[in-house]
Amino acid sequence: MQPPEGVAAGSAGAAPDSPASWPFALLVPAAGAGIRMGGVRKPFLELRGRSVLDWALAPFLERPDLAEVVVALGAPPNRRLPALQDARVRITSGGSNRFESVANAFDHLESGAGLIAVHDAARPFPPRAAIDACLRVAGDGVGAVAGIPAVDTVKRTGARGVIVETPSRETLWYAQTPQVFPRDLFARAIELCRMVDGPPTDDASMVERLGAEVRMVQASTTNLKITSREDLAVAEVLVAKGLAG
Repeated sequence: MQPPEGVAAGSAGAAPDSPASWPFALLVPAAGAGIRMGGVRKPFLELRGRSVLDWALAPFLERPDLAEVVVALGAPPNRRLPALQDARVRITSGGSNRFESVANAFDHLESGAGLIAVHDAARPFPPRAAIDACLRVAGDGVGAVAGIPAVDTVKRTGARGVIVETPSRETLWYAQTPQVFPRDLFARAIELCRMVDGPPTDDASMVERLGAEVRMVQASTTNLKITSREDLAVAEVLVAKGLAG
Protein backbone atom coordinates (compact mmCIF):
# COMPACT_ATOMS: atom_id res chain seq x y z
CA MET A 1 0.00 0.00 0.00
CA GLN A 2 1.29 3.46 -0.87
CA PRO A 3 1.48 6.09 1.87
CA PRO A 4 -0.85 9.06 1.37
CA GLU A 5 0.56 12.16 -0.25
CA GLY A 6 2.82 14.07 2.10
CA VAL A 7 3.65 11.13 4.37
CA ALA A 8 7.14 9.70 4.62
CA ALA A 9 7.66 6.09 3.61
CA GLY A 10 7.85 3.94 6.72
CA SER A 11 6.37 6.68 8.88
CA ALA A 12 2.96 7.47 10.28
CA GLY A 13 3.67 11.17 9.80
CA ALA A 14 4.85 13.84 12.18
CA ALA A 15 2.87 16.07 14.52
CA PRO A 16 1.97 19.55 13.30
CA ASP A 17 4.26 21.12 15.95
CA SER A 18 7.32 19.16 14.77
CA PRO A 19 10.50 20.96 13.60
CA ALA A 20 8.90 21.67 10.23
CA SER A 21 8.41 25.16 11.66
CA TRP A 22 12.20 25.71 11.62
CA PRO A 23 13.31 28.32 9.07
CA PHE A 24 14.57 26.78 5.85
CA ALA A 25 16.50 28.03 2.84
CA LEU A 26 15.66 27.01 -0.72
CA LEU A 27 18.22 26.36 -3.45
CA VAL A 28 16.96 26.32 -7.04
CA PRO A 29 19.28 25.01 -9.78
CA ALA A 30 18.12 26.72 -12.97
CA ALA A 31 21.14 26.87 -15.27
CA GLY A 32 20.12 24.38 -17.97
CA ALA A 33 20.71 25.50 -21.54
CA GLY A 34 17.25 24.51 -22.81
CA ILE A 35 18.64 22.58 -25.77
CA ARG A 36 15.59 20.30 -25.94
CA MET A 37 13.28 23.33 -25.83
CA GLY A 38 14.67 25.18 -28.83
CA GLY A 39 17.16 27.16 -26.80
CA VAL A 40 14.56 28.60 -24.40
CA ARG A 41 15.61 27.92 -20.82
CA LYS A 42 12.95 25.80 -19.14
CA PRO A 43 12.44 28.03 -16.07
CA PHE A 44 11.54 30.93 -18.40
CA LEU A 45 8.96 29.05 -20.48
CA GLU A 46 5.47 30.50 -20.26
CA LEU A 47 2.81 28.35 -18.63
CA ARG A 48 -0.71 29.82 -18.58
CA GLY A 49 0.58 33.38 -18.38
CA ARG A 50 3.34 32.79 -15.83
CA SER A 51 6.86 31.46 -16.13
CA VAL A 52 7.58 27.89 -15.05
CA LEU A 53 9.93 29.35 -12.42
CA ASP A 54 7.15 31.53 -10.99
CA TRP A 55 4.95 28.45 -10.67
CA ALA A 56 7.76 26.44 -9.08
CA LEU A 57 8.56 29.03 -6.42
CA ALA A 58 4.99 30.02 -5.51
CA PRO A 59 4.25 27.26 -2.93
CA PHE A 60 7.53 28.04 -1.15
CA LEU A 61 7.17 31.83 -1.18
CA GLU A 62 3.79 31.61 0.55
CA ARG A 63 5.42 29.94 3.59
CA PRO A 64 6.36 32.07 6.63
CA ASP A 65 9.15 29.61 7.55
CA LEU A 66 11.05 30.31 4.30
CA ALA A 67 14.16 32.34 5.18
CA GLU A 68 15.65 32.84 1.72
CA VAL A 69 15.86 31.53 -1.83
CA VAL A 70 18.97 31.38 -4.00
CA VAL A 71 18.34 30.70 -7.70
CA ALA A 72 21.37 29.57 -9.71
CA LEU A 73 20.83 30.84 -13.26
CA GLY A 74 22.85 30.25 -16.39
CA ALA A 75 21.66 33.57 -17.85
CA PRO A 76 19.38 36.36 -16.60
CA PRO A 77 15.70 36.23 -17.61
CA ASN A 78 14.67 38.27 -20.64
CA ARG A 79 11.66 39.68 -18.81
CA ARG A 80 10.54 40.59 -15.31
CA LEU A 81 9.54 37.51 -13.30
CA PRO A 82 7.32 38.22 -10.27
CA ALA A 83 8.92 35.51 -8.11
CA LEU A 84 12.34 37.09 -8.48
CA GLN A 85 11.02 40.37 -7.04
CA ASP A 86 10.40 38.82 -3.61
CA ALA A 87 12.83 40.27 -1.06
CA ARG A 88 13.85 36.76 0.02
CA VAL A 89 14.94 35.73 -3.48
CA ARG A 90 18.45 36.30 -4.82
CA ILE A 91 20.17 35.21 -8.03
CA THR A 92 23.63 33.74 -8.42
CA SER A 93 25.45 32.10 -11.32
CA GLY A 94 24.91 28.46 -12.16
CA GLY A 95 27.54 25.87 -12.95
CA SER A 96 28.25 23.45 -15.77
CA ASN A 97 26.17 20.74 -14.08
CA ARG A 98 23.49 20.43 -11.42
CA PHE A 99 25.92 19.80 -8.57
CA GLU A 100 27.95 22.91 -9.35
CA SER A 101 24.78 25.02 -9.47
CA VAL A 102 23.51 23.66 -6.16
CA ALA A 103 26.91 24.04 -4.48
CA ASN A 104 27.26 27.61 -5.73
CA ALA A 105 23.79 28.50 -4.51
CA PHE A 106 24.62 26.98 -1.11
CA ASP A 107 27.82 29.01 -0.91
CA HIS A 108 25.79 32.20 -1.42
CA LEU A 109 23.32 31.63 1.42
CA GLU A 110 23.12 34.54 3.84
CA SER A 111 20.72 33.22 6.47
CA GLY A 112 21.50 30.69 9.17
CA ALA A 113 18.50 28.51 8.28
CA GLY A 114 18.91 25.05 9.76
CA LEU A 115 17.20 23.18 6.92
CA ILE A 116 18.19 23.26 3.25
CA ALA A 117 15.65 22.45 0.54
CA VAL A 118 16.49 21.97 -3.13
CA HIS A 119 13.85 22.17 -5.84
CA ASP A 120 14.11 21.82 -9.62
CA ALA A 121 13.27 25.07 -11.39
CA ALA A 122 11.55 23.00 -14.09
CA ARG A 123 9.04 21.40 -11.68
CA PRO A 124 6.18 23.90 -11.60
CA PHE A 125 3.83 22.04 -9.25
CA PRO A 126 5.59 21.00 -6.01
CA PRO A 127 2.82 19.60 -3.75
CA ARG A 128 2.33 21.64 -0.60
CA ALA A 129 1.71 18.51 1.48
CA ALA A 130 4.98 16.99 0.28
CA ILE A 131 6.87 20.19 1.13
CA ASP A 132 5.42 20.03 4.65
CA ALA A 133 6.34 16.38 5.06
CA CYS A 134 9.88 16.78 3.73
CA LEU A 135 10.51 19.62 6.18
CA ARG A 136 9.16 17.53 9.07
CA VAL A 137 11.36 14.57 8.19
CA ALA A 138 14.48 16.70 7.75
CA GLY A 139 13.70 18.41 11.05
CA ASP A 140 14.25 15.01 12.66
CA GLY A 141 17.86 15.03 11.45
CA VAL A 142 17.64 12.94 8.26
CA GLY A 143 17.27 13.63 4.56
CA ALA A 144 13.88 13.70 2.83
CA VAL A 145 13.12 13.21 -0.86
CA ALA A 146 9.75 13.81 -2.49
CA GLY A 147 8.81 11.11 -4.97
CA ILE A 148 6.31 8.51 -6.05
CA PRO A 149 6.46 4.70 -5.90
CA ALA A 150 7.42 3.07 -9.19
CA VAL A 151 4.48 1.80 -11.21
CA ASP A 152 6.45 0.56 -14.22
CA THR A 153 8.62 -2.53 -14.36
CA VAL A 154 12.26 -1.43 -14.34
CA LYS A 155 15.02 -3.41 -16.06
CA ARG A 156 18.71 -3.21 -15.27
CA THR A 157 20.85 -3.92 -18.32
CA GLY A 158 24.45 -4.72 -19.11
CA ALA A 159 26.40 -4.57 -22.34
CA ARG A 160 24.40 -4.22 -25.57
CA GLY A 161 21.21 -3.66 -23.61
CA VAL A 162 21.05 -7.23 -22.30
CA ILE A 163 18.76 -7.46 -19.26
CA VAL A 164 20.60 -8.65 -16.17
CA GLU A 165 18.02 -7.96 -13.47
CA THR A 166 14.38 -7.04 -12.92
CA PRO A 167 14.20 -5.37 -9.49
CA SER A 168 10.98 -5.62 -7.51
CA ARG A 169 8.82 -2.52 -7.90
CA GLU A 170 7.93 -2.76 -4.21
CA THR A 171 11.28 -1.21 -3.29
CA LEU A 172 11.59 1.34 -6.13
CA TRP A 173 10.60 5.00 -6.17
CA TYR A 174 10.85 7.77 -8.75
CA ALA A 175 12.74 10.59 -7.06
CA GLN A 176 11.46 14.14 -7.50
CA THR A 177 12.01 17.40 -5.64
CA PRO A 178 11.91 19.08 -3.19
CA GLN A 179 14.68 17.31 -1.35
CA VAL A 180 15.36 18.61 2.17
CA PHE A 181 18.30 18.08 4.53
CA PRO A 182 19.70 19.35 7.83
CA ARG A 183 22.14 22.11 6.97
CA ASP A 184 25.24 20.55 8.58
CA LEU A 185 24.60 17.24 6.80
CA PHE A 186 24.19 18.99 3.46
CA ALA A 187 27.37 21.02 3.94
CA ARG A 188 29.39 17.87 4.64
CA ALA A 189 27.89 16.16 1.59
CA ILE A 190 28.91 19.03 -0.68
CA GLU A 191 32.47 19.00 0.63
CA LEU A 192 32.73 15.24 0.08
CA CYS A 193 31.44 15.51 -3.49
CA ARG A 194 33.97 18.22 -4.25
CA MET A 195 36.73 15.74 -3.39
CA VAL A 196 35.51 12.75 -5.43
CA ASP A 197 35.12 12.16 -9.15
CA GLY A 198 31.75 12.15 -10.85
CA PRO A 199 28.96 14.60 -9.98
CA PRO A 200 25.94 13.13 -8.13
CA THR A 201 22.71 12.69 -10.07
CA ASP A 202 20.62 14.37 -7.39
CA ASP A 203 21.00 15.96 -3.97
CA ALA A 204 20.05 12.87 -2.01
CA SER A 205 22.83 10.86 -3.63
CA MET A 206 25.32 13.39 -2.23
CA VAL A 207 24.07 12.72 1.28
CA GLU A 208 23.91 8.97 0.66
CA ARG A 209 27.67 9.04 0.01
CA LEU A 210 28.09 10.02 3.65
CA GLY A 211 26.18 6.93 4.73
CA ALA A 212 23.45 9.16 6.19
CA GLU A 213 19.78 8.22 6.31
CA VAL A 214 17.51 9.59 3.59
CA ARG A 215 13.78 8.81 3.45
CA MET A 216 11.27 8.94 0.63
CA VAL A 217 8.16 11.10 1.02
CA GLN A 218 5.03 10.52 -1.04
CA ALA A 219 4.46 13.34 -3.55
CA SER A 220 2.29 13.30 -6.68
CA THR A 221 2.31 12.41 -10.35
CA THR A 222 1.43 16.06 -11.03
CA ASN A 223 4.88 17.04 -9.74
CA LEU A 224 6.26 16.61 -13.25
CA LYS A 225 9.50 18.01 -14.60
CA ILE A 226 9.34 20.05 -17.81
CA THR A 227 11.93 18.54 -20.13
CA SER A 228 10.10 18.65 -23.47
CA ARG A 229 7.29 20.40 -25.32
CA GLU A 230 5.12 17.38 -24.52
CA ASP A 231 5.69 17.90 -20.79
CA LEU A 232 4.72 21.56 -21.15
CA ALA A 233 1.52 20.55 -22.91
CA VAL A 234 0.66 18.17 -20.06
CA ALA A 235 1.31 20.95 -17.55
CA GLU A 236 -1.04 23.25 -19.49
CA VAL A 237 -3.80 20.65 -19.26
CA LEU A 238 -3.23 20.12 -15.52
CA VAL A 239 -3.64 23.84 -14.86
CA ALA A 240 -6.64 24.16 -17.18
CA LYS A 241 -8.43 21.32 -15.38
CA GLY A 242 -7.53 22.63 -11.93
CA LEU A 243 -5.43 19.58 -11.11
CA ALA A 244 -2.22 21.46 -10.32
CA GLY A 245 -0.93 24.86 -9.34
